[in-house]
Amino acid sequence: MLTEEREDLSIGDIVWDPDGKTIYFTAPKEGRIPIFSIKVKNGKVKRLVTEGVNKKIGVSPDGRTLVFVRERLNAPAEIFTARTNGKKVTRLTDVNGELLSELEMKGGEDFFFVGAEGDQVHGFLLKPPGFDPEKTYPLIFLVHGGPQGAWEDEFHYRWNAQMFAAPGYVVAMINFHGSVGYGQDFTDRISGDWGGTPYVDLVKGLDYLLETFPYIDRERVAASGASYGGYMINWIAGHDLGKKFRCLVNHDGVFELTSKYGSTEELWFPEWEFKGTPWKSETGENLYEKWSPHRFAGNFSTPMLVIHGELDFRVPVSQAFQTFTALQRQDVPSKLLYYPDEGHFVLKPKNAELWWKTNYEWFEQWLNP
Repeated sequence: MLTEEREDLSIGDIVWDPDGKTIYFTAPKEGRIPIFSIKVKNGKVKRLVTEGVNKKIGVSPDGRTLVFVRERLNAPAEIFTARTNGKKVTRLTDVNGELLSELEMKGGEDFFFVGAEGDQVHGFLLKPPGFDPEKTYPLIFLVHGGPQGAWEDEFHYRWNAQMFAAPGYVVAMINFHGSVGYGQDFTDRISGDWGGTPYVDLVKGLDYLLETFPYIDRERVAASGASYGGYMINWIAGHDLGKKFRCLVNHDGVFELTSKYGSTEELWFPEWEFKGTPWKSETGENLYEKWSPHRFAGNFSTPMLVIHGELDFRVPVSQAFQTFTALQRQDVPSKLLYYPDEGHFVLKPKNAELWWKTNYEWFEQWLNP
């Protein structure tokens, strides 16, 4: 961890200057990934390139030029250069220029509100093509995974915010407690508290959106999330916030934490997050039981699309089957999209096409009846 402006920075890409005196690196910061430098001699950190999400940095042999890939919510990845002092940022490629000229894609707008424990929480708002401020639009409320992840100003190649907005929806993405880029304390707050502070952030964030932006139709709101985001969809469905949504989408989400622990390929992570094993807790409290969505499945009433891949070893497919069974046995409108050939991510092009088609049909059914 390095500190810049009293905020912790988690280093991503890293490269040395040829003279060995300077290190250049990327780190998440408030929904962006800037490029920083650090002087080896005195440890001084400086933010050089600030806009967008910057990755895959390199430095020229003469030490004068940085080369990197940049993307934004409305701009797919292209190659850029900048001087090593961060000045004169220049785009070198325009691979997608012709295609982009045929599309209308809005940029992400930052918003802030007071979340759990009185902390400031950040999010992005994305308006659909052809947006008219005099009209109202349904809202797609996205919940990120990780959970130590973040929504960033990036052109995500799976959970692409533009694709959610394209049919005519406003899209909101909140970086709740647990998100990276807001200091280590903020990130650590989610551990041992999966359904606590982050849930409060989402409750307060949705209230803020509905009260602040009159073009959002408060009667037509949907939520969607994957991995931890899918966990949170199940948690939302079992709690009061679920009643504010017309429909939900749960991709690779957790339903029952103890059985997930016993079948995942990654044991360090749940033991860290829930302070031990299901049978031996460091805190004396069984957090697997406390924060397991299955305990509140009797409250499920909001229509839910459940999506999962057979080859998901992080969150095994049985979690989806348990969720779908709970929905079906209670006659909650629900649908299961099962991929026998996908893992934790949908990677095959035809499968991705089906994924988007199924999502669109689900949103259309419940948001635009």
